[in-house]
Amino acid sequence: MNTVEDMQKVAKENAENVQKAFTSFSKGLQTIATEMSDFSKKSFEEGSAVLEQLAGAKTLDKVVEIQAEYAKKAYEGLVAQSTKIGELYVDLAKEMAKPFESLMPKGK
Repeated sequence: MNTVEDMQKVAKENAENVQKAFTSFSKGLQTIATEMSDFSKKSFEEGSAVLEQLAGAKTLDKVVEIQAEYAKKAYEGLVAQSTKIGELYVDLAKEMAKPFESLMPKGK
């Protein structure tokens, strides 16, 4: 960095990298929010359907069966959703780091 032009070039590149990172951040958060919203809606709909099934159950055994099926399905759905959201956060971090990769020293 011997000249003012070199410093201006570096400053411009850094500003562009920050802008790219913020764009990635915004898009990533929007994706995560959409995914969470869709999951919440689906969970609510499934819960409502189970309540209707429970209301129509004629025996205690059927109530227990419906509840057990729902609990298993809800747990599996939560685990799958948590994994998916975790992956989205990892992808977000990777995308935000991409503009700055050129600044990092190359490892051997």
